[in-house]
Amino acid sequence: MMAKVTRESLMTLEAYSKARPEMRKQVIGHKKHRSVRLGDYITILFEDEITVRYQIQEMLRIEKIFEEDGILHELESYNPLVPDGRNFKATMMIEYPEVEMRRQELARLIGVEDRVWVQVEGSPKVYALADEDLERENAVKTSAVHFLRFELTDDMAAALKYGVSLAVGVDHPNYTADVSPVANETRTALLADLG
Repeated sequence: MMAKVTRESLMTLEAYSKARPEMRKQVIGHKKHRSVRLGDYITILFEDEITVRYQIQEMLRIEKIFEEDGILHELESYNPLVPDGRNFKATMMIEYPEVEMRRQELARLIGVEDRVWVQVEGSPKVYALADEDLERENAVKTSAVHFLRFELTDDMAAALKYGVSLAVGVDHPNYTADVSPVANETRTALLADLG
């Protein structure tokens, strides 16, 4: 079981304000090895305790949340994004820079969140379980942000720890891309998610 973000691991708003520039720099460096770009418009950020704690701190700062109930609500909302030892959890961002193009493409990409996969060398693809907290698409378009979970078998986790490669991709009818294999730094970073 991976460590979740705890109330005790969060800084006060004042302490975070002072630590934020350095923490931001560290988290950006940390995310670099946990991000996979699929084609020109989709990025998968594999979350962990560090990325989730940073997101919670940012939300507390932006919303100026300092009361206990609000802090506990943020922990409850974001902690499900921390992997639990036998899976990868990720945020998928669909990023089209122009508003009209984004509107058109999000309409064409309905269901894309269910077509994202990871593949441990020698094993079948594992497709994402998407948006388990709430539905993020409708009959007209998909959302630009989705939350994904990839459940691995014990054999897959053992194979990754042994040293086989990992691929990540998407095979939607209107968007296909993959990174095969992912960079060794990314594979190594994700091994930490497998308890």
